[in-house]
Amino acid sequence: MSSQAPNEARVIPLRRPQAGAPAAPPSRSPQAPAAPAPREPLWRDLVGDVLRRERLAQERTLKDVADAARISMPYLSEVERGRKEASSEVLAAAAQALGLGLGDLLSLAHGELTRVTSRHAARGRGTSGPRHDGLCLAA
Repeated sequence: MSSQAPNEARVIPLRRPQAGAPAAPPSRSPQAPAAPAPREPLWRDLVGDVLRRERLAQERTLKDVADAARISMPYLSEVERGRKEASSEVLAAAAQALGLGLGDLLSLAHGELTRVTSRHAARGRGTSGPRHDGLCLAA
């Protein structure tokens, strides 16, 4: 049984403090809530953005691409908006209808992921709040 009072969290560091960095003493007082971390982008949002961008760059309609891919227009719209998690078969068909291979689509989505996450990381570097490298377990 733990000697901690109920409703208190204990942080277990995953990394050792860097040399020269003062170790933070364990605190029993509640800390001010930190600003929420930027939300990681979802894969379906990234893939949908790429599909829509490619379709608009080719000046094609949803109906045209959906017909060529043999998927319904409302479903393609939901995939483009990141509302549906499309199967690899649907993604391959939509990519092919746009003149792309599945690898091309995934490569473009990976590039978008890299761009978005590097922007989030750059924003996070400028903050001066406490950094917590640990694992929080709740029972």
